[in-house]
Amino acid sequence: MENTTQPLLEEYQLGALKLKNRVVMASLTRGRATNTGLVPTPLMAEYYAQRASAGLILSEGTWVNPQSIGFINVPGIYTREQVEGWKLVTRAVHDHGGLIFSQLGHIGAASHHDHLNGELPAGPSAINPQTKSFTPNGFKDTLKPREMSLAEIRQTVQDYKQAAENALEAGFDGVEVHAQVGMLIPQFLSLATNQRTDEYGGSIENRARIVFDILDAIIEVWDSTRVAIKFTPVALSHVGVMTPDAQTIPMFQYLCNKLSDYNLAYLHIVAPSEDLTGTTVEALQENYFDHFRNHYSGRLMANLGFTRETANAILSEGTADLVSFGAPFIANPDLVERFRSDLPLSAGNPDLYYTGGENGYTDYPRAILGEAHGRQEVPAE
Repeated sequence: MENTTQPLLEEYQLGALKLKNRVVMASLTRGRATNTGLVPTPLMAEYYAQRASAGLILSEGTWVNPQSIGFINVPGIYTREQVEGWKLVTRAVHDHGGLIFSQLGHIGAASHHDHLNGELPAGPSAINPQTKSFTPNGFKDTLKPREMSLAEIRQTVQDYKQAAENALEAGFDGVEVHAQVGMLIPQFLSLATNQRTDEYGGSIENRARIVFDILDAIIEVWDSTRVAIKFTPVALSHVGVMTPDAQTIPMFQYLCNKLSDYNLAYLHIVAPSEDLTGTTVEALQENYFDHFRNHYSGRLMANLGFTRETANAILSEGTADLVSFGAPFIANPDLVERFRSDLPLSAGNPDLYYTGGENGYTDYPRAILGEAHGRQEVPAE
């Protein structure tokens, strides 16, 4: 495939931002904020800078307040020290010609009291999501949480707004709201974990209310074209009780239709990793991303399992505007260059995904073409 025929390598205008290509680095939890303050480190700045050839980098999911923590060694963006740490990251990315959004997250009921000084986590209802939390003492089963009060919901919305303000101060180019399955926002969307009877429960409109409360608050800080949101509409396993139900498809139709009025940077959608045949969401099995394209009028970013060939295909078809890559960016800091030259991809070491310091983090080599169009690898800079 010639470079000029690769939509992946085309420049793309994202609001006021010009992306140098349509290859996006998806958020990847890497567990390198190994300090008590969960502060981004110079090593993290090096890691992100190595991958700055992406058209856009999305930071790892980042906690918006202390109550949102649910995984060890993941950085936050709610303290002064964390903001200063993120400045190292954004400066390094910008110095290497890249752009970076902050992904703002809250894990809600899927946390554990080991993260919260012995306090119970809180969610939309007092229902155990039946997943696991990665605590300082290893993976532990989640617990029955407290039901969030209305005051706590409103404070959480304000915490997202403050995190967005912190991201602006830290030098990010925009923010993405982390609403993937298992997090607080989808806990409100799911019938399995939201049995409230107030304005945040019951109907589709009520359960989705928190999405728009958070976006409305963030858009007071950022222009809407610098704000995005990421969903995993369909997940069948590894998410406890939060599996698709009879209202999943109408819920996401409602979300897409209403989000179309927001003029966001993009809507980020994760594909299913399993066959949907025989499930309540079987209708999404064929032409999955078309369903969202048909209900959402803005920019669409597609994620999960894409290769160079399939990503170019979905962009050529016009079904998506951008494609994000997760695991390939772990072992291939020069993923864009490898796509450009049609070079094979290196494999990552899963044992070092969440631990290991620089090992399995900043030490993956770059591939370069030799004089005779051979291939060799050199350490990442």
